[in-house]
Amino acid sequence: MIELIDHKAELLRKIRERTALVGVVGLGYVGLPFAVEKAKVGFRVLGVEQNPLRAEKVNRGENYIGDVKDEELRELVARGLLHAETDFRRAAEMDVIVICVPTPLTKNLTPDLQYVERVTREIAARLRPGQLVSLESTTYPGTTEEIMLPILEGSGLKVERDFFLVHSPERVDPGNKRYTTKNTCKVVGGVGPNSLEVGVAFYSQTVERVIPVSSAKVAELVKVFENTFRAVNIALVNELALLCDRMGLDVWEVLEAAFTKPFGIMPFWPGPGVGGHCIPVDPHYLEWKAKELNFNTHFIALAGEINRRMPEFVREKAFRILSRLGVPPSQAKVLVLGVAYKRDLDDYRESPAIAVIRLLQADGAKVTYHDPYVPSFRVEGLAMASQPLTAELLAAQDLVIIATDHSGIDYAWVVAHSRHVFDTRNATRGVREGRERITLL
Repeated sequence: MIELIDHKAELLRKIRERTALVGVVGLGYVGLPFAVEKAKVGFRVLGVEQNPLRAEKVNRGENYIGDVKDEELRELVARGLLHAETDFRRAAEMDVIVICVPTPLTKNLTPDLQYVERVTREIAARLRPGQLVSLESTTYPGTTEEIMLPILEGSGLKVERDFFLVHSPERVDPGNKRYTTKNTCKVVGGVGPNSLEVGVAFYSQTVERVIPVSSAKVAELVKVFENTFRAVNIALVNELALLCDRMGLDVWEVLEAAFTKPFGIMPFWPGPGVGGHCIPVDPHYLEWKAKELNFNTHFIALAGEINRRMPEFVREKAFRILSRLGVPPSQAKVLVLGVAYKRDLDDYRESPAIAVIRLLQADGAKVTYHDPYVPSFRVEGLAMASQPLTAELLAAQDLVIIATDHSGIDYAWVVAHSRHVFDTRNATRGVREGRERITLL
């Protein structure tokens, strides 16, 4: 019992005095902003980033994540508070290890935890008494206890006695200027009371409000429910868009009027599909776990079907527009504006715009794209480069499809120089001239 108290007390002392060495595994959209916030309050942070180009950039003080301020990263690196490595050689030196690695789906929409398992094995090989391990990657309820814990205890150390283990799901909203790592409430669930105490103490040094929950499983379910909530409501407005198309109504007018109600409703908007690292993925983690328990999540499955259907609907409506213009789809020239999954970001993971491009190309259309944030992309054999947005490029197209509503594009100018614009994001809401050349989703 004395050994238990000593390990916990020593780690809590290091956390409170901010002398603990913090390891952050994965310096992407979640990991790098978190590493910067920890370093800003005085912790020494050692990042483990297996992409050598990213690690080199961090060590030169060069930023590559929009939610991180360039000057803050440079200063922290110069002060020696933030450094990156490409392997786990120094894992035993870390007092706290925060895991921020991808948790994608397989092509069959089942969880792919290869990155979490690989990192956990690397940590287990170097695990020592007195360390806290925190998983921030979004996953299904049970991952921390059922997958990570046995691997870590395979080291011969015991959780709650020798080391501590928590799940604290990331809540990053890339590009959000109001809510950041620091002022977004942090949920923490431990595999036991000692782990929870240490985890809450660690996150409380950085995040303004920490929400403790009774277990790691609860914390895991919190995150997948949050994103499932969004996925279901997006599916609802997407289905409304499909219905309004049949009825000849403007879905944007319907929604804008509906959202004037000051209670009992929350704004969600339709689009060409869903993208990013959360909404297209997380609900399927919950759906998969439910099937293990012989429980069918009908609502979630249906929402996924509707959202995955939207790129097909965009293609079908684009071809209707081209037919009205007298252009065979197989001979059409189409410009897609925006391939990032979200406005004013460079992230194109799971982007519905890329799905739309593939569908149009499969029918013979000649497709180009412009995105000021994504100069080029390569996804599963499809490689393209952004074209400069000029009046000549617009005039040469049979159809321009607005797939991502980046705020820096002058949509009135786009409409003025285009034969026809298919707006899937209502980006042209403020355009007055040439509305007869605009078709909304």
